[in-house]
Amino acid sequence: MDAQKPASARRARQEMIARYVLDHESATANELADLTGVSLMTVHRDLEDLSRQGIVRKFRGGVSAQPSSVFESNIEFRLQSRQAEKAAMARVARQHVEAGMAVMLDDATSTLAVARLLGDVSPLTVVTNYIGAIDVLRKMPDIRLIALGGEYSHTHDSFGGVGCIDAISQLTVDVVFVSTSAMTHEMAYHQEQEIVLTKRAMLRAAHTRILLMDSQKIGRRALHQLCPLTDFDLLIVDSGIKEDQLADIRDGGVTVEVASL
Repeated sequence: MDAQKPASARRARQEMIARYVLDHESATANELADLTGVSLMTVHRDLEDLSRQGIVRKFRGGVSAQPSSVFESNIEFRLQSRQAEKAAMARVARQHVEAGMAVMLDDATSTLAVARLLGDVSPLTVVTNYIGAIDVLRKMPDIRLIALGGEYSHTHDSFGGVGCIDAISQLTVDVVFVSTSAMTHEMAYHQEQEIVLTKRAMLRAAHTRILLMDSQKIGRRALHQLCPLTDFDLLIVDSGIKEDQLADIRDGGVTVEVASL
């Protein structure tokens, strides 16, 4: 029993640290030492553990839950952020779904918002690798749900890898909704190679390809190129997009719908 107490205290402390960083987007080691009442050395050990789990990203003197060009933010952070914008884009996306369709959703929190609106479309087949979407869709009795397997990712709460890509390659859907973490007026990007490969497989499997993009992610680049924006049949963005950004994207031949909040 005594041996379990330090482990239990460490888990509780790390949960406190993770919640604080997710709520505040970033924190210094000194802040976290004050928060938890432990030494800086102990905080740094906790941050090493949380970094290995993909919950936070370390930088000199502290940690962040925000993405960088090589690091995608944790699923818990993404679920909390920009909810109104995601809901607005989902309402526009829902207009492109009709009864009888086969729809594919990637593991983005933006497409999770789409999943929540599909209960009144019947009949409908939905394919996804995202556990959050699976949990929402399994409660909708009139939806035929196909869950993609593969290797589980704690960071994304989804399945990927060879098994997932192979499963996608055996399917053809009417429309796929995807989102990603960075975009210029010409190119969509993501930080992780495996995620890029899974999204590309989904795009190949679909007749119509729709990208949902948070306006805060526009103008950013990440390590891996996903595909040119012209590979998408439609881009849906929230109304926070800047006028010059919207003009540049449309000048490049991309069809755009702006979702009002």
